[in-house]
Amino acid sequence: MHIIFMPYGRLECVEETLNDIKAQKYQYPLISPDGKEKAYIWMKGQLRVLPFGFYEHIFPREQLDVVLSTLIDKRTEGRYNLSKAKLSIIRKALHAKKIPEFKTDRKLIWTMDNVHMIVLGIREDTDIVDNALEGKYKGWSHEAI
Repeated sequence: MHIIFMPYGRLECVEETLNDIKAQKYQYPLISPDGKEKAYIWMKGQLRVLPFGFYEHIFPREQLDVVLSTLIDKRTEGRYNLSKAKLSIIRKALHAKKIPEFKTDRKLIWTMDNVHMIVLGIREDTDIVDNALEGKYKGWSHEAI
């Protein structure tokens, strides 16, 4: 799962938030060929720099709700948004989809003081069968991050 956003605020605060995002670890699920078993490995979330001040955070799709609820502040959400037309053009250029509805019951512990986010959209990954895995997990599937 990929989420595309633009942070803004005091430079040192934005840098601290980006460092928190880069350091975040997630449980990455592997699914057995019959779909009955799941195993988890730990993975480090990725942060990519895109043109024009955009960033892309890559993480397992199971964590979408918690990442969105951390990045989007419901109290200030409408105050800093771009117009729908501009947002649509940017999404199209970045090959992103609209942000889906999400639960807000959990958040990650990222320093967000003096930082606001314009969340532009998401990109979804497909599942793949990984034959490079060895032992018990050979042939198990996972999200193609």
